[in-house]
Amino acid sequence: MKRWNFLPHDQANTNKLAEESGLPLVLAGILSARGIDAARLESMFPGNAGLSDPFLLADMDKAVQRIQDAIEAFEKIAVYGDYDADGVTATALLYSYLETCGADVLYYIPERDTEGYGMNCEAIDQLAAEGVRLIITVDNGIASVPEVRHAAALGIDVVITDHHRPQAELPQACAVVNPHRPDCPSSYKDFSGVGVAFKLVTALEGAVEGNGIDLLDSYADLLAIGTIADIVPLTGENRLFVIQGLELLAQPDRPGLRALAELCGLEEKTLTATRVAFSIVPCINAAGRIGSPARAVQLLLSEYADEAYPLAEELYQDNTYRKQIESDISEQAIALLEKEPQRLDEPILVVEGADWNPGVIGIVAARLSGRYGKPCMVISCSGDEAKGSGRSVEGFSLFEAVCACKGFLTKFGGHPMAAGISLCTEAVPAFRRAINAYAAGQPRALPSLTVDCVLNPQDLGLEIPRALRLLEPFGEGNPQPLIGVLNMKLTEITPLSGGKHLRFTFMQNDYIIHCVKFNITVEQFEYRAGDLLDLAVTLEERDYHGAPRTSIHLRAYKPAGMDLQAVFDGCTLWERARSGAPLSKRQKERLLPAREDFAALYRYLRGIPVFSGGIEALLARMPPHFSAERLLICLDVLQEHKLIRRVQSGLYCETSILPAAQKVDLFQSNILNQISNASETTEGE
Repeated sequence: MKRWNFLPHDQANTNKLAEESGLPLVLAGILSARGIDAARLESMFPGNAGLSDPFLLADMDKAVQRIQDAIEAFEKIAVYGDYDADGVTATALLYSYLETCGADVLYYIPERDTEGYGMNCEAIDQLAAEGVRLIITVDNGIASVPEVRHAAALGIDVVITDHHRPQAELPQACAVVNPHRPDCPSSYKDFSGVGVAFKLVTALEGAVEGNGIDLLDSYADLLAIGTIADIVPLTGENRLFVIQGLELLAQPDRPGLRALAELCGLEEKTLTATRVAFSIVPCINAAGRIGSPARAVQLLLSEYADEAYPLAEELYQDNTYRKQIESDISEQAIALLEKEPQRLDEPILVVEGADWNPGVIGIVAARLSGRYGKPCMVISCSGDEAKGSGRSVEGFSLFEAVCACKGFLTKFGGHPMAAGISLCTEAVPAFRRAINAYAAGQPRALPSLTVDCVLNPQDLGLEIPRALRLLEPFGEGNPQPLIGVLNMKLTEITPLSGGKHLRFTFMQNDYIIHCVKFNITVEQFEYRAGDLLDLAVTLEERDYHGAPRTSIHLRAYKPAGMDLQAVFDGCTLWERARSGAPLSKRQKERLLPAREDFAALYRYLRGIPVFSGGIEALLARMPPHFSAERLLICLDVLQEHKLIRRVQSGLYCETSILPAAQKVDLFQSNILNQISNASETTEGE
């Protein structure tokens, strides 16, 4: 469930922007609604504009001086990276640049399973034994206070480049280059790890004119992959990185990327940020999730096809294996939530399992968060040690929540939408209680879906996707525009590809549109012909038998006119009542059903074999006065009296009528008594 946020449109502003920029009117309208005026257009269409001065980043001058001293003295330098695609591309970029400068340089990527994220003292010991005298971190290091201290004790200097949020204490390094430092004067803050590494390279190069724009010819492919992978906003310099990078990736010079593109079937396709995100990026990530992440750096640095292709094939197979592991862990996590449904009532879902592969638990957390619409932390317990990875929803900072529970943790880091933790296995239950206690005191966040504009179905002609194509590449901070098409009557549902996907026919005022939704079956779709739905769609131009046509992809749908925020608020109140929390008099009135409420729900369920779907879909079948919280209580009471069979997973339920042996008094209910007798509070009045 997501709140639909319709961007406001000002026709006068739209007309002005279209006139000043020469952009198509529909595109000017979307940009204006997104808060982009003529002065900010350069951030969306950077062209060949120069990059910002790298020395605006705090400590950049110190970093450059220390690295140049190391190059001139031929000190051994280690580039200390990270095992994800951002860290791998940052490592390959900085290592290859330093190598061209004649530096004595090596790279080090920690093993995810045995070392975990960031610097560790054992690795520093190993580097010291190899004669390293300078460590440069990329995409990590901002939280490595004790590790930098340990390196100093061994006579090793450290230069940190990172983009993760700093904690209260910065490491005592020679330089700490991070745009999120409170004292960093750089105006652009949204770099990925590879973006910060590139700014270091431009500073080392000493570029003045263009501030390093020529370096993009050598490194934009790596920049694009890392920037897309880390889901940083595709605005400003990041947008330029990706635009230039996609051009290089369309005909890659690096043998490793050429081999990956062939294996992923990208050779004959127009390359987009989305295609990179779902093909090349997972293969590079798979190197650290399944085996040694150093293989991915080796692939990117390889200069020979006979070396690159076997490495690319190995990573491609690892990614296939990763998908199976991810699916298995997801099934175990969902089974745990169904076995202990009280976890689903908590504001943050915390699930743990023995020896889950730490390399995929972050992906599982993202999948569970998307499924249940809540922040989620997935923890793998291996003996006495446990590692967790979490994903959040818009409006809730998981990093702040983790910071509030740092007393239970041995290590942690992250940003608002994702966090990683390490802790003792025995501390997992206490951590779960603590993080949920913190979240209970914060406003509940409903994920949102932003509709850029609303159009009539007859307006979805080819000129719309052609205009919107100018906004590419799409990504974080610049999503593919969502078009609202409201109050559409569903007339036909057609399975495609053996039932894996669905094609829908909708009608409004005798005007018909067809759209496709991928990865959904007839059984999973909870609506039927005749229902009125609001649609959120994306548009693309596709060739059909030699003729261009508008292809409509259905991204989201809801009962026409339904306020999903009100539904979510009702579900939150229902969860509060189930937990036994105090309720106000007004909240009790909202929750307690009347006889006619039970009658309407029972009458509907008796008329169908089984209902499967989200609570909003069932609510759409009820009389207008029904609320989500009251509907859920009715289902609870009917189940309590064994009048229905119900399997519930979050706010998705499967419900059918059971034979009634005798008449029952629904109001003789422990559930209703618990609500009526709940201690009272003025909260919610």
